Amino acid sequence: MNLLLADKIINDALLEDIGRGDITTKTIIAADMEAQAVFISRNAGIVAGLDIAGRVFEKLDPHYSLEKIISDGDQVQAGEAIARVSGKAHALLSGERVALNFLQHLSGIATETRNIVEIVKPFGVRIADTRKTTPGLRMFEKYAVTVGGGYNHRMGLDDAVLIKDNHLQIAGGVKQAVELVRNKIGHLVKIEVEVETWTQLEEAVQAGVDVIMLDNMNTETMQKAVKFVGRRAVTEASGQITAANAGAVAATGVDVLSLGWITHSARPLDISLEIEII
Repeated sequence: MNLLLADKIINDALLEDIGRGDITTKTIIAADMEAQAVFISRNAGIVAGLDIAGRVFEKLDPHYSLEKIISDGDQVQAGEAIARVSGKAHALLSGERVALNFLQHLSGIATETRNIVEIVKPFGVRIADTRKTTPGLRMFEKYAVTVGGGYNHRMGLDDAVLIKDNHLQIAGGVKQAVELVRNKIGHLVKIEVEVETWTQLEEAVQAGVDVIMLDNMNTETMQKAVKFVGRRAVTEASGQITAANAGAVAATGVDVLSLGWITHSARPLDISLEIEII
């Protein structure tokens, strides 16, 4: 994880929440008071983002400590403690909401990812995320996907070539778009093409692309497409894939399922931070 970018995200979140200062905490709690608190999950799920939550408190108290009871990627049961944090009471109270926002959100993504990874496990299919992420939180959200057992698609537009429907419309077709790309990219950059029709599929195979995205195809057509492609390219299914139909899509023989909802619609894991009496 890029620590410089991670710190920027955390700093921005703290500035947004604390602003000019936590009025309530400053007026109730002495500045030198020490405290200890425990993260407790109210739901069962997969934990992700403990170090990020800890970094929130470290920004406010460089001498804080975090004791992990379980680690990122571990299953937590309802009512189970996840970690203890200790340090200045000001830091714990002022950083609580930001730390919980990250921990709840990322744990929710990891939980949803693990659920769908288990669904498709019998088929040997990879689950991948997309660029449908919360603005500013992509790095954290994609980290949570890997914690849940998934894989990252492109981190951004500068990672790899993905020729989509609008590119094809402007370029004039698959062949033309691939030729334009190949004339300008380095030999280490992979090329993926999104196809919606059988003609586009045939053109993508003939063009020798690395990955073919089968977009919004029904399972019958997808199965035929996978058989047609064989091992000439990696096949990726995308579009309206959820936990309800992931098994059926995986059974078509595709190599990868890419899902936007595991980042943009995952339900946060319900976690609280409770002050303990020392």
